[in-house]
Amino acid sequence: MFRYIITLLMFCCISFSAQAEEVLLKSEHPDRHVVVKGDTLWGISGKFLKDPWLWPKVWQLNRSQIKNPHLIYPGDVVFLDMSSGTPQLRLLSEAITLQPGAIEEPLDRIAISTIPLSIIAPFLNQPLIIEKNQLAQSPRILAAQDDRVILSTGTRVYINKIEEGDGLNWYVYRPAESLVDPDTKEVLGVEATYLGDVRITKYGEPASADITKTKEEIFTKDRLVPASDNIVANFVPHAPDSAISGRIINIYGGVTDAGPQSIVSISRGIADGLEVGHVLAINRYGRVIKDPEPSKEKKLKNNADTLVLEPGMVKLPDERIGLLMVFRVFDRVSYGLVMQATQPINLLDSVTTP
Repeated sequence: MFRYIITLLMFCCISFSAQAEEVLLKSEHPDRHVVVKGDTLWGISGKFLKDPWLWPKVWQLNRSQIKNPHLIYPGDVVFLDMSSGTPQLRLLSEAITLQPGAIEEPLDRIAISTIPLSIIAPFLNQPLIIEKNQLAQSPRILAAQDDRVILSTGTRVYINKIEEGDGLNWYVYRPAESLVDPDTKEVLGVEATYLGDVRITKYGEPASADITKTKEEIFTKDRLVPASDNIVANFVPHAPDSAISGRIINIYGGVTDAGPQSIVSISRGIADGLEVGHVLAINRYGRVIKDPEPSKEKKLKNNADTLVLEPGMVKLPDERIGLLMVFRVFDRVSYGLVMQATQPINLLDSVTTP
């Protein structure tokens, strides 16, 4: 007996109207796949679909109806069903018989995620993009017990002001580098460095708190931001409804270029229409070169601004080299996970609606 899980309609392969993108199966797709621990919905889709991020195209659901795609578990068997005339993937309800009368079923029933949560987890609740000078208004550490200078886990600290009701758990941050739009040179925000966690022991002015976790050394004057439990970890990949065009402005992990499963920040955010789950194409940003036969001043549209080239200069076309999925958004900046890459991805490469 087959059980139909609406989430698995993501895997169907059908043709849409001329206005929609066509979802195609891979030419050498398997007939079935046994889900194992560590699988992701994106990875399973990629075994069957040429473009795994297009799975919502075949859900046939309104976005408001898509509540939780995490309904596939280790031990489930995904198979290709052609009985309707339209390729669909369904779950085969199987039990493995080891010996007469003994049936083994999967014990690990933690649903698999859309993308590897272990990779993005530190960025879901720790790194923070803030408005310029925003941390200046945040609670700050005044001093520590015994006049300590370098503060570590277990140290009691004193904060200028935290009122009762403001929250019990807080993150400690320090302003770091400014994130600048490479095209307009506008400061989009400041990326704060996450230092650790504190837990309030006494509210007031001043307040007291204990450091419960340290990632880096904490000092007086470091700032506090309330810990949030409203972190989105449920991702439904889909293309933006409007044209988005931005740039990669930071690559994390101490590397100079990015590849699959690298985390990057991009120069577009909520104010530009981005939301969690948006998939963007990564393009090698075309170089500006000298025209061998120079002409008069040329203008080229770039990121909704006009790029004015010097006479005799030409900007080469952007070339698509990968895909990323946005997993956290701020007002002007977003974090994305690189899902596919055919070349090393560099700073200033462009991101666009695919």
